[in-house]
Amino acid sequence: MSKSIFYHAGCPVCISAEQDVIDLIGQNNVQIIHLGEDKSKIEEAERAGVNSVPALVTPKGNVLHLNFGAALKDLKD
Repeated sequence: MSKSIFYHAGCPVCISAEQDVIDLIGQNNVQIIHLGEDKSKIEEAERAGVNSVPALVTPKGNVLHLNFGAALKDLKD
């Protein structure tokens, strides 16, 4: 993985964190995945170790859970 991946659900907490991540590491260094709009990516996020959103998966595979917007299990419904 060459880019970080930022998973979120579109809530205000997530949108704010998304902008901060972009400001910190740059738009070209992060892939943004909105799990509320693309539920097919929830399983991918779970495999990466994401438990809640917003979360950033680094290029080395580390998961950084940022604040708390929603649990992944809640997005499946």
